[in-house]
Amino acid sequence: MEIGIGLPVLRPDPDLSIVDWARRAESRGFSSVGSTDRLVYDQYEPLTALAVAAGATSRIRLTTSILLAPLRANHALFAKSAATLDRLSGGRLVLGLAPGAREDDYGASGLEFRCRGKLFDALLEQATGQWQNHDDIGPRPATPGGPPLLLGGFTETALRRMVAYGRGWVAGAQGVENFRALLPGVRQAWQEAGKAGEPRLVATAHFALGPDAEQRLHTSLANYYTSGTYTQKSIEAGLATPEDVAREVAAYAEAGCDELILFPHGGGQEQVDLLADAVGL
Repeated sequence: MEIGIGLPVLRPDPDLSIVDWARRAESRGFSSVGSTDRLVYDQYEPLTALAVAAGATSRIRLTTSILLAPLRANHALFAKSAATLDRLSGGRLVLGLAPGAREDDYGASGLEFRCRGKLFDALLEQATGQWQNHDDIGPRPATPGGPPLLLGGFTETALRRMVAYGRGWVAGAQGVENFRALLPGVRQAWQEAGKAGEPRLVATAHFALGPDAEQRLHTSLANYYTSGTYTQKSIEAGLATPEDVAREVAAYAEAGCDELILFPHGGGQEQVDLLADAVGL
């Protein structure tokens, strides 16, 4: 199983360099740098943050896990932006996409929350067609057919999108037991659609290491997630010691996960090395 690390994009410290973080992550052997997405929150926009990381690195993948795709209401412009990042990074972009569940993000965008599924379907159709056909809207992505898509969610509709457009599935950061419980449905949907091979399975997790790690993790997650049960489950699944991290990594690998991307909460650039040491990189 591959191990990725999130960029420090949540309530970002202006003195903490994404350039230095991404370079260190690449040098320590992480498979991806990841970025999450909210609009009504103090965090960097995902594609912009990944573009900065791309310019500072040469090998590491650039993964949105996840991007709230329907907020990008100009679908042709979104496809162009993603193709540009994929082209300039040499084909390193991976797009984890989902509609999201926070109404405030849509309200701030002037978009109808109840219409996000239709917006998502329209975006997927436009983007994949644009990447494949190019026509008048360039550039051509470095990855043939466009960046690989990982679809989030576990409803019937989410799984329909995964098999129609995706290379696989990206799971939320609610722990390995949740991942195990949802995995059979993902694999069944893939097989019933007659898709070749196996879906790529990517999971996410939250971590903080070093002094005051547990408090940093709890405070950050309670602030970021505001939906009751989901917040509590995310906090309970958070990883605050090297032993927690090693145990969870082993459990995800045993469950069949292809890549686990761990997102930092607080601390400085030492978090890259602390995580690398905890996972044996």
